[in-house]
Amino acid sequence: MVTLYEGGAYLLNGTELIPDGADQEPTLKSKLGDKVPTREDAAKNTIAYGILQAHNTSGNDKKLQLKFDKLTSHDITFVGIIQTARASGLEEFPIPYVLTNCHNSLCAVGGTINEDDHMFGLSCAKRYGGMYVPPHQAVIHQFAREMLAEGGKMILGSDSHTRYGALGTMAIGEGGGELVKQLLSKTYDVDMPGVIAVYLEGSPQKGVGPQDVALAIIGATFGCGYVKNKVMEFVGPGVETLSADYRIGIDVMTTETTCLSSIWKTDDKIREFYEIHGRSEDYAELAPGDVAYYEGVVRVDLSAIKPMIAMPFHPSNVYTIEELNANLLDILDDCEKRALVSLDGKVEFTLKDKVRNGRLYVEQGIIAGCAGGGFENICEAADILKGTSIGADEFTLSVYPASTPIYMELAKNGVLAELIGTGTVVKTAFCGPCFGAGDTPANNAFSIRHSTRNFPNREGSKIQNGQISSVALMDARSIAATAANKGYLTAATDMDVTYTKRSYFFDKRIYENRVYNGIGKPDPSVELKFGPNIKDWPAMPPLPEHLILKVVSEIHDPVTTTDELIPSGETSSYRSNPLGLAEFTLSRKDPEYVGRAKEIQKAQKAIEADTCPCSAVPELTPIMEEIKKHYSISRKTVGIGSTIFAVKPGDGSAREQAASCQKVLGGWANIAREYATKRYRSNLINWGMLPFVIQEELPFANGDYLFIPNIKEALIRKTEEIKAYVVNKEMKEFTVSLGQLTDNEREIIQKGCLINFNRDQR
Repeated sequence: MVTLYEGGAYLLNGTELIPDGADQEPTLKSKLGDKVPTREDAAKNTIAYGILQAHNTSGNDKKLQLKFDKLTSHDITFVGIIQTARASGLEEFPIPYVLTNCHNSLCAVGGTINEDDHMFGLSCAKRYGGMYVPPHQAVIHQFAREMLAEGGKMILGSDSHTRYGALGTMAIGEGGGELVKQLLSKTYDVDMPGVIAVYLEGSPQKGVGPQDVALAIIGATFGCGYVKNKVMEFVGPGVETLSADYRIGIDVMTTETTCLSSIWKTDDKIREFYEIHGRSEDYAELAPGDVAYYEGVVRVDLSAIKPMIAMPFHPSNVYTIEELNANLLDILDDCEKRALVSLDGKVEFTLKDKVRNGRLYVEQGIIAGCAGGGFENICEAADILKGTSIGADEFTLSVYPASTPIYMELAKNGVLAELIGTGTVVKTAFCGPCFGAGDTPANNAFSIRHSTRNFPNREGSKIQNGQISSVALMDARSIAATAANKGYLTAATDMDVTYTKRSYFFDKRIYENRVYNGIGKPDPSVELKFGPNIKDWPAMPPLPEHLILKVVSEIHDPVTTTDELIPSGETSSYRSNPLGLAEFTLSRKDPEYVGRAKEIQKAQKAIEADTCPCSAVPELTPIMEEIKKHYSISRKTVGIGSTIFAVKPGDGSAREQAASCQKVLGGWANIAREYATKRYRSNLINWGMLPFVIQEELPFANGDYLFIPNIKEALIRKTEEIKAYVVNKEMKEFTVSLGQLTDNEREIIQKGCLINFNRDQR
């Protein structure tokens, strides 16, 4: 199904791959004569290179400083972003900025605070000149596809699934700090990323959907990091066999490979997408040059893809449904072993009780959001369900169209009535099932979802309360097939279905009647509306000369997700309140973390009040005494706070709060073997935290004190290996490193956070 090349490859005329190897040069010469470009020159013929260079302001094609064309945020990120930008001197939005309200849409938790955030967003759109999309109108990424994407342009969004590559728009999901920089007319700084060809050939079997292709690619690439922080460029003859909706469904899931961004070659099917949405002028034909070089190749035989399932607790834990059904108990046993790691043995977990008469029974199906809620997905699910019912037992099925225009067309063409007639519940555009704020299953229940992620507890259960339910990711077609069989797991390819291939008609009046569009029309006279939960960021001190850090959490899971660092779901209601949200930090993974961090934070607060830190935290006394035997330190030169160790933190969401909550609680650093994504590492930096990496055997444990002398000097001097000590009755030396940092990033850390950096620049 999916093959990864060991090296790179030339692509000739967009169709023929010539892989690295001994016969590469003679093969190229036989086809090109003496006009064989170097790999470096041919790499400039990728679609990605052209778009990146068109947005680069540095003049250096290796060190990029990008300015984006548009920005997008939703209602669990835009309050914090705008508050940060306001504190940094924001006067108006310099480029189109769209604020959608698709996460905290239900306004069901915390009294008025969700709707307060929405009203804050509307007032900001008016004051600063932005666009405001009210709740239930569209999920963030569908609105961007319908109204914002443009061929050859770039969009930066504060949601990790900011991916519009299928439409010819290179989009990147990042933490809020990076959007703040754009709002202040600064740049997104990144080394020129490697470009990986995703070479599609063949065409999908009947019943195989975009999620099946996406899961096959994720399963092949995530574990080995093949595309980590790179751009995935979709090329090859298989692209033209896929509809626009199908390509979009694959593209949005590229986030789960940990790539930086994605881009596709475009054609008449994408031109038609823009025409349908009344924006034909925004289409651009994109294709690699006649001779392009890619540093890697993901080769996908679409005709060999079968219906897939990603079992708990990660999108990369993939099997074919056929394989799962044939080896059911063995695979469920493997899931239980994985759960021992993911859940730390805190609750009992099994899926074997779902096996009934040799078949796997599931209690819930969901087709929703930016991945599942597309027009074609829902129509083909309806075709499978036609003339059936989902039954009157435990199994339920909910469908969330990704936008009101899609919902409207489903109503007009009869699909909505067909679905409702089967017992399916059709709801409004909402991202809740994707992050734990809607359709939480019953305890011990198993949900199959065409959504983006299936991390532990992301579906809304609370391990700290003894609850556990779980999610597997599947395509809408196989979810519908399972629903037609009353909850027994079934691949869509096992169903005899005639797909109706309905046409889509977009009604722009829906947005014209409800969406506030103030782009380019800021009104400084508008007063911002602050609800009682919207709080300013607390003051954050600059980096001191030396650091004393207490290790307050130690995580040895292979990967730590942002959901585990700061839970999704109902906690999102507090994302406009830095101190309130911080109380939830690591609550599912390490419930004692907050208490430990706040205890050692007392010492830093004592320093800031010019009192003795040892009086605030008596256990520091012998630590300070030991350090003073070797180094001259004082309360004027030392900072005291917390750090965590995790093997590979930061997989998943772009939410900056995974880092900012640690900083609010007195965190100065993370220590890791590596960082799962660039966006999490960037979040640490933008909140003034040191992204340490350690390669040697771990010399410390949870509860230990670490001393890092001369850290400010090491940061300024760009010291590669930084000396540190574990402090007990003696000082035990070890080394950490910081990896590559730009000069601005070094200064942001020195200043204590991005807000301080921007304020000082003003």
